[in-house]
Amino acid sequence: MTCKFYLHKGKGKKAENGHPWIYTDEIQGYDGEYTNGDIVEIYNFKEDFIGKGYINDVSKIALRIMTRDREENIDREFFLKRFKAAFDYRKKVIDTSSCRFIFGEADFLPGLTIDKFEDYYVVQIASLGMDMYRDIIVDILKKDFNAKGIFERSDLNSRELEGLEQKKGFLTDPFPTMVQIVENGVKYYVDIENGQKTGFFLDQKENRKAIHRICKDAEVLDCFTHTGSFALNAGIAGAKSVLGIDVSQHAVDFATKNSELNDLSEIVKFECHNAFDVLPKWAKEGRSFDVVILDPPAFTKSRETVNGAKRGYKEINLRGLKMVRPGGYLVTCSCSHFMKEDLLKTTLQEAAKDARRTLRQVEFRTQSADHPILWNSDESYYLKFFVFQVV
Repeated sequence: MTCKFYLHKGKGKKAENGHPWIYTDEIQGYDGEYTNGDIVEIYNFKEDFIGKGYINDVSKIALRIMTRDREENIDREFFLKRFKAAFDYRKKVIDTSSCRFIFGEADFLPGLTIDKFEDYYVVQIASLGMDMYRDIIVDILKKDFNAKGIFERSDLNSRELEGLEQKKGFLTDPFPTMVQIVENGVKYYVDIENGQKTGFFLDQKENRKAIHRICKDAEVLDCFTHTGSFALNAGIAGAKSVLGIDVSQHAVDFATKNSELNDLSEIVKFECHNAFDVLPKWAKEGRSFDVVILDPPAFTKSRETVNGAKRGYKEINLRGLKMVRPGGYLVTCSCSHFMKEDLLKTTLQEAAKDARRTLRQVEFRTQSADHPILWNSDESYYLKFFVFQVV
């Protein structure tokens, strides 16, 4: 018999409205027996059915809802249906040669991320409940989605909050983990074994394409370049010259290889610098650019550190703005969920005021369509992307 969980009065409203998470302090009690990872039924205090999901009492997020249908079994058929729906959606909205195939909660599979790089898949499992279905996930990718190879990148600190060890390795026979993809006409090497996250940041795909029109015949500076993706898009778009900088020499070396792969070595070059340090120095030297791109890592991953992050975003944008020639363009973004859109706008306005520059917004974008934003799950919205003309 399936164990039943009941929520406190006044709790679970977000879950009833479609959010997949239920926290430990929302649970009033339960009937039956369970083992962590089991599928259980969830009810509100009136004993109205909310959904079925997996339990892990070690985690603050004790329950994650998988289905709102009491009769639906969580089995291979369930996962296959979810996978097919996810891929059908992506085929409608984006180039699927390389894309985020499963985006966790936004694809109604909480705790699961899958990225597709041509015929190779990278799987990331963040929760105990989803961990129980690894074999089914691998079987479906091989048999129903023709995976040539599958690699697991569950090397997440957050797994420890679930009582899980970090995991990394092949889920199929071993294969070369340096794969090659093409996006927006740009070729990339993707290191799916040792690159950041799953090896490549697919969420900026459409934003990288959006900079093409402002980069033709421009001198471009790309800060926090990582694998060189924005810099290379600027090069492909016909930039006069592009300089990408990153604090990591490994990233610079990797980006240089990507530049060579695209025959852009004469136009798109990379150097190892800390953007916070080098931009003021270059500004004093009188260096400037037609387009400055700022794609920093998340400065905050929690509510508690938002104020420090705000200072970081203001500082880097202030420094970036000073490098933009009058009439040129600033491309800037934040990939932190906790740096809310309004707060980022305020921060950018303050940076512009201190830099004595005026921002004229060209466009505002979010993450690419293969990272859909589920309005019932605010956590799925994290990337904010602006293009400004600077006067």
